[in-house]
Formats: sequence, structure tokens, C-alpha cells
Amino acid sequence: MHVSPKTSVWGTMLLAVMAVLVLCPCPASAQQVQVTPIPGVSPDPTQPPQPPQPLIIQQPVLQEKKAEQPPVPQGPSSAETTSEFERFLGETAGTDISQFGYDLFSGPPSTFAPVEEVPVGPDYVVGPGDEIRVSVWGSIEGQWTSVVDRNGAVTLPKVGTIGVTGLTFEQLRQTLRAEIAKYYTGFEMNVSMGPLKTMRIYVVGNAHRPGSYTVSSLSTLVSALFATGGPAKTGTMRAIRLQRAGATVATLDLYDLLLRGDKSGDSRLQPEDVIFIPPVGALVGITGSVNTPAIYEIRGERRLSELVAMAGGLSAVAFAGRVQMERIEGGRSRSVMDADLAAVLESDLEIRSGDLFRVFQVVPDRQLVRLTGAVNSPGEYGLNPGMRVSDLIAMAGGLRYYAYRGEAELTRVTVTPAGPSTEKIRIDLDRALAGQDGHDIPLKGDDYLFVRAVPEWDLYRTVQVTGEVRFPGSFTVAKGERLSSVLERAGGYTDRAYLRGAVFVREQVQQLQQKGIEDMVSRMRRELLAQGSAQLSTSVSTEEIQARKAELEARQKFVEALSELKATGRMTIRLAHLRLLKGSEYDIELADGDQLHIPARTSAVNVMGSVMSLGSHIYQEKYSYRDYIAMSGGYTRYADTGNVYALKVDGSARRLSRGVLDWNDPSSRWEIAGFSEDIPDIEPGDTIIVPEKLERIAWLREVKDITQILMQMAVTAGVVIEMLDDD
Repeated sequence: MHVSPKTSVWGTMLLAVMAVLVLCPCPASAQQVQVTPIPGVSPDPTQPPQPPQPLIIQQPVLQEKKAEQPPVPQGPSSAETTSEFERFLGETAGTDISQFGYDLFSGPPSTFAPVEEVPVGPDYVVGPGDEIRVSVWGSIEGQWTSVVDRNGAVTLPKVGTIGVTGLTFEQLRQTLRAEIAKYYTGFEMNVSMGPLKTMRIYVVGNAHRPGSYTVSSLSTLVSALFATGGPAKTGTMRAIRLQRAGATVATLDLYDLLLRGDKSGDSRLQPEDVIFIPPVGALVGITGSVNTPAIYEIRGERRLSELVAMAGGLSAVAFAGRVQMERIEGGRSRSVMDADLAAVLESDLEIRSGDLFRVFQVVPDRQLVRLTGAVNSPGEYGLNPGMRVSDLIAMAGGLRYYAYRGEAELTRVTVTPAGPSTEKIRIDLDRALAGQDGHDIPLKGDDYLFVRAVPEWDLYRTVQVTGEVRFPGSFTVAKGERLSSVLERAGGYTDRAYLRGAVFVREQVQQLQQKGIEDMVSRMRRELLAQGSAQLSTSVSTEEIQARKAELEARQKFVEALSELKATGRMTIRLAHLRLLKGSEYDIELADGDQLHIPARTSAVNVMGSVMSLGSHIYQEKYSYRDYIAMSGGYTRYADTGNVYALKVDGSARRLSRGVLDWNDPSSRWEIAGFSEDIPDIEPGDTIIVPEKLERIAWLREVKDITQILMQMAVTAGVVIEMLDDD
């Protein structure tokens, strides 16, 4: 049987693959790669084309297992701990500054893990554990995936084993293209990286968490420092060394990154690299009015100007006339020196380890004059050289139209050996604004100019009239205008107006009433405290003590309820026809904010308090207050029938349960019932209040106590009689 060379080649490849599958069955770690030659295209141009034959290749992938990383104890970060120098400055100098830069590593390590899903650069060095992905198209199509084994080699179909360790990614692409080109022509190829290898590095010296770490092969010196917690407060930030094979290959100054954003000193890590953090160098503190007060590690900086530059420069409020330096002299004492900041920045003063510099704020020395009164913009103004009264008023926007131009008052305080001397200067504003000497005087610091308004100036006052008037609304009133005048301007009363129920409210009265309520509540609390202590101290039994406590709690709740009352500001007023109201005692002078409401006529009488049923009843002239109480079911058991009173519709109160002859306090006279006043006891809109007795006698407890006393007296008498009989 004749076999073509091409058929022989493909048959040989198929047998080899089958042998591999039989001898090395590794389905768990194998990857399938399908290679499909393009029909009509031969790997060898001298051979005739053959139909495509798909080939399934199972390639074992050898991947090194990551070394087990012991858990790293997550203690406080180096930024959260304090160094000896920080504690020294805090205790002796009273500053709270910390060493610069260490708070950069205070975040969790996972936050700074290197990103793996990024393109691999051409200078990336391939090593064991890297996954290489090869895609080929053109005369042959296929995809191969292989992992660099421990010997530094990858295996590709047809090509065989290729050593790639130590090659850069760019060199790897060139090498693979050259190897595949030995067997195929007319193809295009793409090489990419899959999951990358990990590598072990060591962080030693004055690190926050020294030890060995397994990191990504993309890790750099900076990312490794983030992952491991960075330097400790005793470690340097200025000279971190990267050592490889016993030699220092790079030195990193983190201040370049922190102060200038320069990351050029960062280096790519390789397996078995050592990051060594030497002890911290010379430390110098700067506090006060600088942009970044902190403790800085100096490395080549010798002058104060360089230290200020590291601290971000002076702040906007820094005082250039003073700087204070605290210095340790020879390791034996600490001295304090003050100097001119501007001069020190220009001098050759050398800074030393342990120094502390304080930069102070500018001294507030504002020269102000104050203007108040009838001007457009009262307030404080800066004192300019040569500033006069007319200049100040012009800067305030001029005088108001109601300003009193005849005289203004300038107050000036002068410092004398005997103390401050206050001077009052009278100024004619018209002459001052005209620039006349003696009135348009020069101003001095802290002068106070008061521009008066015209006498008794008040723009307008308003009162509110609502209810049953012809033209309700808000009315402006002149000074001294009375109630009858406003009612006339409101058009008078309507036919439905109920004058007896008029409600007049004044803001000043409301404030006085509220203060009276607060004073009453305060007094009742003091009395309740004293009374409660006396009652509890004189109680003779447990039952009585408990009863007194309950009574005391009830009274306290009552006082608390009183404290929540809000005064209304209502004044009792009796309106009448405007002709009769004029000149009467109720034709009062109005004030700003007064309110008058005239309700419509009502025909209801309310009954409240200790009655069987609270309610409202239709007013009937022939009924007395007893009739309305009877209509409400009568008194309850604990009603205080001797103190029934009525809240009149005009806001006053009147006692109803009176005798034939009663004393009238407002009139200071005795009056006979029925001949006292022309106002009836009950009117429409009144409220009858039946109070409840506050003091009750617990008859059961009292009878029990009396019975015990009588029994004890009887026993004592019996004993005495028995003793007398024996004698």
C-alpha cells in the first residue's frame, strides 16, 4: 500500500499523541488544544493539498503551587502607634504632630494589592508558573496554552519543548515565532500571558510586619511595601534598599513619591528579592503656620528653608517676624531660642536632629471704627490713614432719610496712665458732610459714631381687627391712637357682632402672663418639695407613707401640666357702641401687634368640672347656674359645691356660689346678692366650672387608726384596774 509523505507525517503525529494519552492520563490538569489546518494549504509547499483533519491534543499543564502564606497578625498600623520622638514632643512641647508619611500605610493591605488583569509589558521576565497563550492563524489555525514548568520550559505541539525562563516577554514572542516558523509558513501569531506566577520576597529590617511574602510577579517595590504595612516608626522612609543576590540594586526615597509624586525610583521585584528598611535617620519637627506640620526625616537637608519647603511652605497667616526653635544641646539639655523668621530663612542656620521649629500666626492688629444708627450700612469699617467722619458716612452709603442731622455722637476712648478715658464729642452732621473743620474731624482707632433718628421715630404700627366688623384687616395706627378710632376705620360692628365676647390680645401682656406662669410653677415646685418632706417625716405607718407618696406624685404631675401652659395675652375688655366707647376706660391706646377679634353671637352655655355629664346647653335668661348644672346631671361625689365659678365670655371669672352678703374685692365693699352689678351671672358663651375637692379624708384609714388607739387605751386601763384590785 502506497502512503504519501504527508499522510505518514500526520499518522506519526496521531500515534504520538495517542501514546501520550495512554501513558500520561492527567484529565484533571490537561487542557484541550484544537489545531485545524486550512484546506488547500500545506505546511510543506512541495506536498499536494489534503482534506483537513482536526486534531485534538491534550497537553498536561504543570503549575507550581503557591507556597502557603502564614496569616499575618493585623495589629495597629505604624500610623496608629507613636514613636519615642513623638511622645517626647507631645509631653515636653505640647504638640500633636506625627512622623510624616507613615499614615500612607494605614489602610488594609488588600486595598493596595497589585492589579493582575493588566497588559504585560515587553520587559516582563518570564518564569516558572507563568501561563503562555499562543494563537495562530493563516496556513494553520490553533490555540495553545502552556505553563512554564519548573525547568523554565514550555511544550507546544510539533514544536516541542522550548526553554523560556529568563526571557522578557518581547524575547518570548520572538523565540516562539522563530520556533513555529521552522515547521509552518504563511501564518500570523499572537502571544499573550494568562495567570502569572507568584514569587517569594523578604521584608526585613525596621518594617512594620517583617517576614517572607508571596506576591504577584507584577509587584514592585512600592506595592510590596503597601502590602506588608510599610516601615515602622523606627524605620526610614528615605533610603529603603532593594537587595538581589547580595547586592543593592535600587534605593527608594518615599519622600519623592509623597512630596513630588515622583515614582521613578520604583523597581520591579524578582523572586527571592530582599526589601531592607534601615533605621530612621535624623528627625526634625515643624509645627504651627505651615501647610503640613509634621516630623520630617532629613537626608541632605541642612537649612530651615528646605525644611519649610518639605512642609509645603508657610501658610497664608504665617507671621514672618518670629520663629521659635527648641534644640537638644549635646544630649544633656534642651534650649529655646526665638528669632526673626524671614532672617533665619535667609541665613545659614543648620538644622539638627531633634530640633523643633514653631511658626506663629500674624498678630491681629485691626484698626476699626464703628458706625451705627440711621445710616444705610451700619457696622465696622477699617480705619484708613486720614479718614474723617464724612468719609465713614460715605462708605456706609450715606444717611437714612429719617436721620437727625442736627447732632451725632462720637465716642472716643483714650488710654492714659490713670486708665481709659472716655470722651463724648458732639458733631453737626450737616457741617461734617460739608467738610467743615471742627465737625468733620479725623477718626482714630475704636471710635464709635452714633447717628440718631429723628425724635420718637417709628415707621408705623399695625393692629389686626377680625371678626364681625365691616372691613376686617390690618390697620396702621399712629402714636396715641385709640381703640374706638380703629373700629371706626373698620366700618363699625356688623349686626351679628357679640360685643361681650370680644377677644383682645397684646404681645406685651402675653410675655408678662407667661413669666407669671413660670414663676407660679417654680413656687409650687418649691412648696410641693417642702410639704412632701414634712408629710413623709410625720407619717406613722407604711400605709400612710404610701398614700402620701401617691398624693405627692399626683401633685407633681399637676405642676408639670401647669408648666406646659402657654399664655394667650388676652386682656378683659368690654366693648360698647362707638359713641359710648369713646372716652371710656376701655377705649385704650393701641400698641404695635395688638389683635382684636369680635365673634358672632352665640347661644351656648358650657358646663365643665365635677358634674355627671360635661356638655353645652342653650342659653335661657331665666335659668341660673344651678339649672345648667342640673341639666348636666348634677354634682359628682367630690364636687366642691361652695366654690363654683364661671369663666365669662369676656375672659373674666366670677364666683357663683355666694351668700346673701358677699365682699367685692375690686370695689372694696360688701354687696347684697342681686344688687351687686348689672352684669348677669350667666351670659351666652359663659363656661360654668365645678371644681373638685383637693383634700379628702380617708375615713377607713382614720377609723382604723382610732380603733387601734381605743383598743390600746382599753388594754392599758384593764391592766391598771387589775393592779389596783390586787393591792
